[in-house]
Amino acid sequence: MDNTKTIAIIGGTGKVGRHVAMKAVQSGYRVVMLARNPDKFKINDPGIEIIQGDAQSTDSIRLLLKDCEAVINTLGQPVKEQPIYSSVTNNILTIMSEYGVNRYIGVTGGSLHVPGDSKRLINKIGEKLFELFFSKMMIDKKKELNLLLNSDRDWTLIRLPFVVDGPETGDIKGKLTDMPGTKMTNGDIAAFLIDQVLDTQYIRKAPCISN
Repeated sequence: MDNTKTIAIIGGTGKVGRHVAMKAVQSGYRVVMLARNPDKFKINDPGIEIIQGDAQSTDSIRLLLKDCEAVINTLGQPVKEQPIYSSVTNNILTIMSEYGVNRYIGVTGGSLHVPGDSKRLINKIGEKLFELFFSKMMIDKKKELNLLLNSDRDWTLIRLPFVVDGPETGDIKGKLTDMPGTKMTNGDIAAFLIDQVLDTQYIRKAPCISN
């Protein structure tokens, strides 16, 4: 019997998601990934199964989450589009409950305010600027946070700085109340996300991470 754990990934063809998929396979997991356009994922690996579908479709999410032990959501979208973060996360959490899947790992921006934050002045200014210029997105991301806060799943919402292309370096800083740095490689982000599948340190928390 194959006892390999399966991780479902939403947003796996994006700047971070593709690194998450590969790191998961390297760490011994099986990956099932949802993609609207599977051809965008250029990596051919027997440990990665791609399901064509839409993250806004409950049928697609239900198909994706079947027989999975954890969900990693790295969904991204252009800031000018109508934000769908909260609606997608709501669908994921609902179907996780149906299937008895408990572990949810998501990502969001460092500009998101979380109760208990104690940010430096420059980060407070950045937070206010995002709320001013990207108000619809930030309203939706706050709605997503509230969905998680009211969920009974073991969730972690990871707040990211500017993402830069680069390999895993192992230089990862984490802080619960403020962003510890300004940027992070997608290789290090992937490593941190995969570590959270089994790590309990940040369950029901929203850590800020950086290099």
